[in-house]
Amino acid sequence: AYVTMATNDVYAVGALVLAETLRQTNTQQDLVIMITNDVSEELQALLKASFNDVQAVSAIDSGDYEHLSLLQRSELGVTFTKIQAWRLVEYRKCVFMDADTLVLQNVDDLFSRDPFAAAPDAGWPDCFNSGIFLYQPSFEMYGDLLQFALKIGSFDGGDQGLLNLFFSDWATKDIKYHLPFTYNLAWHSYYSYKPALKKFGDEIKIVHYLGKPKPWDHEWNETTQRVICQPFQVTQNMELLQLWWDIFMSAVQPKLPRTSDLKLNRLTDLRVRSLASHTEFYLRERQRQYNWERNEIDYMGNDRFENIQKKLDEVLEGYAKKKDTNDDDDGNDNDTKENVDGADDNDGVGSGGMKDILSDVNDILAHGRLQHGGGSSWDLLLLLLF
Repeated sequence: AYVTMATNDVYAVGALVLAETLRQTNTQQDLVIMITNDVSEELQALLKASFNDVQAVSAIDSGDYEHLSLLQRSELGVTFTKIQAWRLVEYRKCVFMDADTLVLQNVDDLFSRDPFAAAPDAGWPDCFNSGIFLYQPSFEMYGDLLQFALKIGSFDGGDQGLLNLFFSDWATKDIKYHLPFTYNLAWHSYYSYKPALKKFGDEIKIVHYLGKPKPWDHEWNETTQRVICQPFQVTQNMELLQLWWDIFMSAVQPKLPRTSDLKLNRLTDLRVRSLASHTEFYLRERQRQYNWERNEIDYMGNDRFENIQKKLDEVLEGYAKKKDTNDDDDGNDNDTKENVDGADDNDGVGSGGMKDILSDVNDILAHGRLQHGGGSSWDLLLLLLF
Protein backbone atom coordinates (compact mmCIF):
# COMPACT_ATOMS: atom_id res chain seq x y z
CA ALA A 1 0.00 0.00 0.00
CA TYR A 2 0.94 3.63 -0.43
CA VAL A 3 0.71 5.40 2.92
CA THR A 4 0.53 9.11 3.65
CA MET A 5 -0.43 11.27 6.61
CA ALA A 6 -2.39 14.44 7.40
CA THR A 7 -2.27 16.25 10.73
CA ASN A 8 -4.52 19.13 9.63
CA ASP A 9 -6.92 20.11 6.85
CA VAL A 10 -4.33 21.76 4.62
CA TYR A 11 -2.08 18.71 4.53
CA ALA A 12 -5.22 16.66 3.88
CA VAL A 13 -5.63 18.73 0.70
CA GLY A 14 -2.05 17.85 -0.27
CA ALA A 15 -2.87 14.18 0.36
CA LEU A 16 -5.89 14.42 -1.95
CA VAL A 17 -3.69 15.76 -4.74
CA LEU A 18 -1.16 12.98 -4.12
CA ALA A 19 -3.89 10.33 -4.28
CA GLU A 20 -5.15 11.78 -7.55
CA THR A 21 -1.69 11.49 -9.13
CA LEU A 22 -1.30 7.90 -7.93
CA ARG A 23 -4.59 7.02 -9.60
CA GLN A 24 -3.69 8.94 -12.76
CA THR A 25 -0.51 6.87 -13.04
CA ASN A 26 -2.55 3.64 -12.75
CA THR A 27 -1.29 2.24 -9.48
CA GLN A 28 -2.51 -1.22 -8.55
CA GLN A 29 -1.83 -0.72 -4.85
CA ASP A 30 -4.14 0.39 -2.03
CA LEU A 31 -4.05 4.00 -0.86
CA VAL A 32 -3.91 4.50 2.91
CA ILE A 33 -3.89 7.71 4.95
CA MET A 34 -3.29 8.23 8.65
CA ILE A 35 -5.11 11.24 10.10
CA THR A 36 -5.14 12.95 13.49
CA ASN A 37 -8.16 14.52 15.14
CA ASP A 38 -7.16 17.94 13.78
CA VAL A 39 -8.52 16.91 10.39
CA SER A 40 -12.11 18.14 10.15
CA GLU A 41 -15.09 15.87 9.51
CA GLU A 42 -15.64 17.57 6.17
CA LEU A 43 -12.12 16.70 4.97
CA GLN A 44 -12.36 13.22 6.44
CA ALA A 45 -15.36 12.59 4.20
CA LEU A 46 -13.33 13.59 1.13
CA LEU A 47 -10.42 11.42 2.23
CA LYS A 48 -12.68 8.39 2.69
CA ALA A 49 -13.90 8.84 -0.87
CA SER A 50 -10.37 9.07 -2.22
CA PHE A 51 -8.43 6.49 -0.14
CA ASN A 52 -9.03 2.80 0.34
CA ASP A 53 -8.26 3.04 4.04
CA VAL A 54 -8.42 6.01 6.42
CA GLN A 55 -6.91 5.31 9.82
CA ALA A 56 -7.18 7.62 12.82
CA VAL A 57 -3.97 7.92 14.83
CA SER A 58 -2.83 9.94 17.82
CA ALA A 59 -0.52 12.86 17.18
CA ILE A 60 3.02 12.39 18.48
CA ASP A 61 5.09 15.55 18.85
CA SER A 62 8.81 15.41 19.54
CA GLY A 63 8.67 18.68 21.46
CA ASP A 64 12.32 19.13 20.54
CA TYR A 65 12.11 22.84 19.76
CA GLU A 66 15.84 23.38 20.25
CA HIS A 67 16.71 21.23 17.24
CA LEU A 68 13.61 22.24 15.28
CA SER A 69 14.70 25.87 15.57
CA LEU A 70 17.79 25.03 13.52
CA LEU A 71 15.45 24.16 10.65
CA GLN A 72 13.18 27.11 11.43
CA ARG A 73 10.34 24.59 11.16
CA SER A 74 8.79 24.21 14.63
CA GLU A 75 5.73 22.50 13.13
CA LEU A 76 7.81 19.46 12.14
CA GLY A 77 7.74 18.05 15.68
CA VAL A 78 4.37 16.47 14.98
CA THR A 79 5.92 14.44 12.16
CA PHE A 80 6.94 11.92 14.84
CA THR A 81 3.37 10.72 14.22
CA LYS A 82 4.76 9.13 11.06
CA ILE A 83 6.34 6.21 12.94
CA GLN A 84 2.83 4.82 13.52
CA ALA A 85 2.94 3.77 9.87
CA TRP A 86 4.81 0.68 11.12
CA ARG A 87 1.58 -0.44 12.82
CA LEU A 88 -0.14 -1.10 9.47
CA VAL A 89 0.64 -4.82 9.65
CA GLU A 90 -2.31 -5.76 7.44
CA TYR A 91 -0.04 -4.75 4.55
CA ARG A 92 3.07 -6.75 3.63
CA LYS A 93 5.02 -3.79 2.18
CA CYS A 94 4.30 -0.10 2.21
CA VAL A 95 5.68 3.01 0.57
CA PHE A 96 5.32 6.04 2.78
CA MET A 97 4.88 9.33 0.93
CA ASP A 98 4.60 12.79 2.48
CA ALA A 99 1.47 14.72 1.56
CA ASP A 100 3.58 17.32 -0.27
CA THR A 101 4.67 14.86 -2.96
CA LEU A 102 3.41 14.36 -6.50
CA VAL A 103 3.70 11.25 -8.70
CA LEU A 104 4.61 11.79 -12.36
CA GLN A 105 5.01 8.16 -13.45
CA ASN A 106 3.88 4.80 -12.12
CA VAL A 107 6.11 3.72 -9.23
CA ASP A 108 4.60 0.34 -8.35
CA ASP A 109 8.03 -1.15 -9.11
CA LEU A 110 9.07 0.07 -5.66
CA PHE A 111 7.27 -2.92 -4.15
CA SER A 112 9.70 -5.28 -5.89
CA ARG A 113 12.55 -3.89 -3.79
CA ASP A 114 13.67 -4.95 -0.32
CA PRO A 115 12.89 -2.63 2.61
CA PHE A 116 14.11 -0.40 4.19
CA ALA A 117 14.85 1.77 1.15
CA ALA A 118 14.95 5.54 0.66
CA ALA A 119 16.48 8.20 -1.59
CA PRO A 120 19.38 10.48 -0.55
CA ASP A 121 18.54 13.88 0.88
CA ALA A 122 19.50 16.75 -1.43
CA GLY A 123 20.92 18.76 1.47
CA TRP A 124 23.04 15.99 3.02
CA PRO A 125 23.26 12.91 0.77
CA ASP A 126 24.74 10.68 3.47
CA CYS A 127 21.28 10.92 5.04
CA PHE A 128 18.12 9.77 3.36
CA ASN A 129 15.07 11.97 2.92
CA SER A 130 12.19 10.60 4.96
CA GLY A 131 9.52 12.05 2.70
CA ILE A 132 9.44 8.78 0.72
CA PHE A 133 10.59 5.35 1.87
CA LEU A 134 9.81 1.68 1.40
CA TYR A 135 9.30 -0.25 4.64
CA GLN A 136 7.79 -3.39 6.11
CA PRO A 137 5.16 -2.83 8.81
CA SER A 138 5.91 -4.57 12.10
CA PHE A 139 4.66 -4.13 15.66
CA GLU A 140 8.13 -5.07 16.90
CA MET A 141 9.78 -2.42 14.74
CA TYR A 142 7.18 0.12 15.87
CA GLY A 143 8.01 -0.62 19.51
CA ASP A 144 11.72 -0.33 18.83
CA LEU A 145 11.20 3.04 17.12
CA LEU A 146 9.16 4.34 20.06
CA GLN A 147 11.82 3.31 22.55
CA PHE A 148 14.54 4.81 20.37
CA ALA A 149 12.60 8.07 20.12
CA LEU A 150 12.30 8.24 23.91
CA LYS A 151 15.92 7.36 24.66
CA ILE A 152 17.88 8.87 21.75
CA GLY A 153 15.53 11.29 20.00
CA SER A 154 16.21 13.10 16.75
CA PHE A 155 19.10 15.28 15.64
CA ASP A 156 16.73 17.66 13.83
CA GLY A 157 13.68 17.38 16.08
CA GLY A 158 11.63 15.74 13.31
CA ASP A 159 11.08 12.28 11.88
CA GLN A 160 13.99 12.53 9.41
CA GLY A 161 16.58 12.92 12.15
CA LEU A 162 14.99 10.10 14.14
CA LEU A 163 14.80 7.63 11.24
CA ASN A 164 18.32 8.38 10.02
CA LEU A 165 19.70 7.67 13.48
CA PHE A 166 17.63 4.49 13.75
CA PHE A 167 18.63 3.22 10.28
CA SER A 168 22.16 4.50 10.76
CA ASP A 169 23.76 2.01 8.36
CA TRP A 170 21.69 3.15 5.38
CA ALA A 171 24.55 5.25 3.90
CA THR A 172 27.06 2.37 3.91
CA LYS A 173 24.79 -0.63 3.56
CA ASP A 174 24.02 -2.41 0.29
CA ILE A 175 23.28 0.06 -2.51
CA LYS A 176 20.00 -1.76 -3.21
CA TYR A 177 18.53 0.11 -0.25
CA HIS A 178 19.21 3.44 -1.98
CA LEU A 179 16.36 4.66 -4.13
CA PRO A 180 17.32 6.75 -7.16
CA PHE A 181 17.00 10.51 -6.70
CA THR A 182 14.30 10.47 -9.40
CA TYR A 183 11.97 8.81 -6.86
CA ASN A 184 12.23 11.80 -4.53
CA LEU A 185 13.20 14.88 -6.49
CA ALA A 186 13.49 17.97 -4.29
CA TRP A 187 11.78 20.66 -6.33
CA HIS A 188 13.77 23.59 -4.92
CA SER A 189 17.02 22.03 -6.17
CA TYR A 190 15.57 21.46 -9.61
CA TYR A 191 17.56 24.21 -11.31
CA SER A 192 20.78 23.23 -9.54
CA TYR A 193 21.17 20.16 -11.74
CA LYS A 194 20.59 21.48 -15.26
CA PRO A 195 22.97 19.08 -17.06
CA ALA A 196 21.58 16.09 -15.11
CA LEU A 197 18.05 17.34 -15.63
CA LYS A 198 18.62 17.49 -19.37
CA LYS A 199 19.96 13.95 -19.35
CA PHE A 200 17.62 12.28 -16.84
CA GLY A 201 14.58 14.59 -16.67
CA ASP A 202 12.32 12.10 -18.43
CA GLU A 203 13.03 9.58 -15.68
CA ILE A 204 11.65 11.69 -12.83
CA LYS A 205 9.05 9.65 -10.97
CA ILE A 206 8.13 11.65 -7.88
CA VAL A 207 8.46 15.33 -7.04
CA HIS A 208 8.77 16.39 -3.40
CA TYR A 209 7.71 19.96 -2.54
CA LEU A 210 9.78 19.98 0.61
CA GLY A 211 10.56 23.10 2.61
CA LYS A 212 8.60 26.31 2.46
CA PRO A 213 6.51 27.66 0.90
CA LYS A 214 4.29 24.74 -0.06
CA PRO A 215 2.34 24.72 -3.32
CA TRP A 216 -0.86 25.59 -1.47
CA ASP A 217 0.78 28.72 -0.03
CA HIS A 218 0.78 30.35 -3.47
CA GLU A 219 -2.08 32.12 -5.22
CA TRP A 220 -4.02 31.38 -8.36
CA ASN A 221 -5.07 33.63 -11.23
CA GLU A 222 -8.49 32.43 -12.32
CA THR A 223 -8.37 34.49 -15.50
CA THR A 224 -5.09 33.12 -16.84
CA GLN A 225 -5.34 29.73 -15.08
CA ARG A 226 -1.78 30.23 -13.87
CA VAL A 227 -0.24 30.06 -10.43
CA ILE A 228 1.09 33.34 -9.07
CA CYS A 229 4.56 33.15 -7.57
CA GLN A 230 5.89 35.92 -5.34
CA PRO A 231 9.16 37.57 -6.49
CA PHE A 232 11.25 36.02 -3.70
CA GLN A 233 9.95 32.56 -4.66
CA VAL A 234 10.82 32.55 -8.35
CA THR A 235 13.84 30.29 -7.86
CA GLN A 236 11.45 27.39 -7.47
CA ASN A 237 10.39 25.49 -10.56
CA MET A 238 7.28 27.12 -11.97
CA GLU A 239 6.46 24.18 -14.24
CA LEU A 240 6.23 21.81 -11.28
CA LEU A 241 4.32 24.36 -9.23
CA GLN A 242 1.86 24.85 -12.10
CA LEU A 243 1.43 21.07 -12.38
CA TRP A 244 0.40 20.77 -8.72
CA TRP A 245 -2.14 23.56 -9.12
CA ASP A 246 -3.55 22.16 -12.37
CA ILE A 247 -4.31 18.86 -10.64
CA PHE A 248 -5.59 20.59 -7.53
CA MET A 249 -7.94 22.89 -9.46
CA SER A 250 -9.34 20.17 -11.71
CA ALA A 251 -9.72 17.27 -9.28
CA VAL A 252 -9.69 18.57 -5.69
CA GLN A 253 -10.64 22.23 -5.35
CA PRO A 254 -14.23 21.86 -6.67
CA LYS A 255 -14.96 19.41 -3.83
CA LEU A 256 -13.50 21.44 -0.96
CA PRO A 257 -15.85 22.47 1.87
CA ARG A 258 -15.55 25.46 4.17
CA THR A 259 -14.12 24.63 7.60
CA SER A 260 -12.64 26.46 10.58
CA ASP A 261 -9.19 26.32 8.93
CA LEU A 262 -8.55 29.80 7.50
CA LYS A 263 -5.81 28.61 5.17
CA LEU A 264 -8.11 25.92 3.78
CA ASN A 265 -10.90 28.45 3.28
CA ARG A 266 -8.49 30.54 1.21
CA LEU A 267 -8.16 27.56 -1.11
CA THR A 268 -11.89 26.88 -0.99
CA ASP A 269 -12.88 30.47 -1.76
CA LEU A 270 -9.82 31.12 -3.92
CA ARG A 271 -9.37 34.79 -3.20
CA VAL A 272 -7.95 35.36 -6.63
CA ARG A 273 -5.51 38.18 -7.13
CA SER A 274 -5.34 38.82 -10.83
CA LEU A 275 -1.99 40.16 -11.99
CA ALA A 276 -3.83 42.44 -14.41
CA SER A 277 -6.09 43.86 -11.72
CA HIS A 278 -3.12 44.26 -9.38
CA THR A 279 -1.31 46.31 -12.03
CA GLU A 280 -4.41 48.36 -12.73
CA PHE A 281 -4.81 49.09 -9.01
CA TYR A 282 -1.18 50.21 -8.72
CA LEU A 283 -1.45 52.51 -11.74
CA ARG A 284 -4.75 53.90 -10.52
CA GLU A 285 -3.26 54.76 -7.13
CA ARG A 286 -0.25 56.41 -8.76
CA GLN A 287 -2.56 58.50 -10.94
CA ARG A 288 -4.61 59.43 -7.86
CA GLN A 289 -1.46 60.61 -6.06
CA TYR A 290 -0.43 62.61 -9.12
CA ASN A 291 -3.87 64.28 -9.20
CA TRP A 292 -3.55 65.20 -5.54
CA GLU A 293 -0.19 66.79 -6.16
CA ARG A 294 -1.83 68.95 -8.84
CA ASN A 295 -4.80 69.84 -6.57
CA GLU A 296 -7.11 67.80 -8.82
CA ILE A 297 -8.87 65.88 -6.07
CA ASP A 298 -11.96 63.70 -6.34
CA TYR A 299 -13.47 65.21 -3.21
CA MET A 300 -16.94 63.87 -4.02
CA GLY A 301 -15.72 60.31 -4.71
CA ASN A 302 -12.80 58.24 -3.40
CA ASP A 303 -11.24 61.30 -1.75
CA ARG A 304 -14.31 62.45 0.14
CA PHE A 305 -13.79 63.56 3.73
CA GLU A 306 -14.82 60.35 5.51
CA ASN A 307 -12.43 58.25 3.40
CA ILE A 308 -9.51 60.58 4.11
CA GLN A 309 -10.30 60.71 7.81
CA LYS A 310 -10.55 56.91 7.94
CA LYS A 311 -7.15 56.58 6.29
CA LEU A 312 -5.57 59.09 8.67
CA ASP A 313 -7.12 57.35 11.67
CA GLU A 314 -5.66 54.02 10.53
CA VAL A 315 -2.19 55.47 10.01
CA LEU A 316 -2.11 57.33 13.32
CA GLU A 317 -3.58 54.39 15.23
CA GLY A 318 -0.77 52.20 13.95
CA TYR A 319 1.75 54.88 14.89
CA ALA A 320 0.28 55.14 18.38
CA LYS A 321 0.48 51.39 18.96
CA LYS A 322 4.08 51.31 17.78
CA LYS A 323 5.01 54.28 19.98
CA ASP A 324 3.28 52.82 23.04
CA THR A 325 5.20 49.57 22.54
CA ASN A 326 8.51 51.41 22.21
CA ASP A 327 7.80 53.59 25.24
CA ASP A 328 6.87 50.54 27.32
CA ASP A 329 10.13 48.89 26.31
CA ASP A 330 12.08 51.99 27.34
CA GLY A 331 10.13 52.51 30.56
CA ASN A 332 8.95 55.96 29.48
CA ASP A 333 5.41 55.71 30.85
CA ASN A 334 5.01 59.47 31.25
CA ASP A 335 5.91 60.13 27.63
CA THR A 336 3.34 57.60 26.50
CA LYS A 337 0.57 59.32 28.49
CA GLU A 338 1.51 62.69 27.10
CA ASN A 339 1.25 61.42 23.53
CA VAL A 340 -1.95 59.36 23.65
CA ASP A 341 -3.15 61.18 20.54
CA GLY A 342 -0.81 58.83 18.67
CA ALA A 343 1.77 61.37 17.57
CA ASP A 344 4.90 63.14 18.66
CA ASP A 345 5.46 66.90 18.24
CA ASN A 346 8.87 66.24 16.75
CA ASP A 347 7.20 64.23 13.99
CA GLY A 348 4.84 67.07 13.13
CA VAL A 349 1.73 64.93 13.62
CA GLY A 350 0.56 66.09 17.01
CA SER A 351 -2.98 67.19 17.82
CA GLY A 352 -2.22 70.61 16.34
CA GLY A 353 -0.92 69.02 13.16
CA MET A 354 -4.05 66.86 12.90
CA LYS A 355 -6.27 69.92 13.24
CA ASP A 356 -4.36 71.62 10.42
CA ILE A 357 -4.74 68.56 8.21
CA LEU A 358 -8.47 68.19 8.91
CA SER A 359 -8.92 71.91 8.29
CA ASP A 360 -7.25 71.44 4.89
CA VAL A 361 -9.56 68.51 4.17
CA ASN A 362 -12.58 70.65 4.98
CA ASP A 363 -11.23 73.32 2.60
CA ILE A 364 -10.98 70.67 -0.10
CA LEU A 365 -14.58 69.62 0.45
CA ALA A 366 -15.82 73.20 0.46
CA HIS A 367 -13.85 74.59 -2.47
CA GLY A 368 -12.21 71.68 -4.29
CA ARG A 369 -8.76 73.06 -3.57
CA LEU A 370 -6.46 74.05 -0.71
CA GLN A 371 -7.11 77.61 0.38
CA HIS A 372 -3.68 78.34 1.79
CA GLY A 373 -1.50 76.96 -0.95
CA GLY A 374 -0.13 73.79 0.57
CA GLY A 375 2.82 74.10 2.95
CA SER A 376 4.07 71.62 5.52
CA SER A 377 0.58 70.43 6.48
CA TRP A 378 -0.16 69.64 2.84
CA ASP A 379 3.11 67.73 2.44
CA LEU A 380 2.35 65.80 5.59
CA LEU A 381 -1.14 64.90 4.37
CA LEU A 382 0.30 63.50 1.15
CA LEU A 383 2.88 61.52 3.11
CA LEU A 384 0.21 59.95 5.33
CA LEU A 385 -2.20 59.14 2.52
CA PHE A 386 0.29 57.70 0.04
